[in-house]
Amino acid sequence: MTFTIRKKEILIDILVRLPTKSLVRFLCTCKSWSDFIGSSSFVSTHLDRNVTKHAHVYLLCLHHPNFECHVDPDDPYVKKEFQWSLFPNQTCEEFYKLSHPLGNTEHYGIYGSSNGLVCISDEILNFDSSIHIWNPSVRKLRTTPISTNINMKFSLVSLQFGFHPGVNDYKAVRMMRTNKGALAVEVYSLRTDSWKMIQEIPPWLKCTWQHHKGTFSNGVAYHIIEKGPIISIMSFNSGSEEFEEFITPDAICSSWRSCIGVYKEQICLLLDFYPCEEEGMEKFDLWVLQGKRWKQLCPFIYSSDYCYRTIGISIDDELLMARRGFDKGVADLCLCNYETNQLLETGIKLAIMRYGEIEFLFAI
Repeated sequence: MTFTIRKKEILIDILVRLPTKSLVRFLCTCKSWSDFIGSSSFVSTHLDRNVTKHAHVYLLCLHHPNFECHVDPDDPYVKKEFQWSLFPNQTCEEFYKLSHPLGNTEHYGIYGSSNGLVCISDEILNFDSSIHIWNPSVRKLRTTPISTNINMKFSLVSLQFGFHPGVNDYKAVRMMRTNKGALAVEVYSLRTDSWKMIQEIPPWLKCTWQHHKGTFSNGVAYHIIEKGPIISIMSFNSGSEEFEEFITPDAICSSWRSCIGVYKEQICLLLDFYPCEEEGMEKFDLWVLQGKRWKQLCPFIYSSDYCYRTIGISIDDELLMARRGFDKGVADLCLCNYETNQLLETGIKLAIMRYGEIEFLFAI
């Protein structure tokens, strides 16, 4: 009996170190292995170990897989090939192409990723856009039910997805409003496979506000919002269903080219293109939210020879920076260590998506 228990412990110790893609192959080995690997206890053990150790971490990027083949980027007859792919954090070499699980050929958007699950929907969101929760490793897909709560058309839609550790559930948060300022917030639960309309909207959100890119951390959705001259961070806890507002310091006078993310487990704001005292240099500021107060960290200073833009922060607290070159429609992805100022060239050519005058780059 002792030998059998010890043998099982050794097997668990080996299997929890493997990436999901390898475990999927072992599901076909025998029924006992399939039952064991598919059990909730093993899934939790595997997840806890890999999240804690940041093992099997990948960058998820919308990129040009064959950009060198584009002879003339201005030629309208040259098809721009965009592709979502996974890149290991260590090597940044393309590991896995993510084709649409339903076989759609049109481009799609990714609105959050957590513990191997990816939330995808239309590239341009509408109030009735289909939303899918997808696990590329095991090739499983769940399409969320159509909401019965919406009885009017909304002109602006935002969508975020992630894991809420407090309720042990994956949540999607959809925020919608009309041009007249009406706001609706819905929360999807993966556990119950259902949507819930939030009834209590705080008075400070019942106004016309400019919506900007947000982030999702520990079950809380965060957004940069503008209400006239006031710039704030709005948070919504998808578990407790509570809203909160964090007004930014007076030094933050514009949300233009701003980015919100998580740095060392704290919500932070990255502000690009601030004037620098040193000639030939540019800088961006980084503010972190500590409790309910903002703290400014040392600015990051870099050469103005290149046009950099911060687009996010990795799970290893490295800044994801896009460097614009002379080629249209593409940007080079760099990983930057904020504390040492070291910059790593990844070789990944990010696709630049344009919607009117606004440009978007995607690296998660």
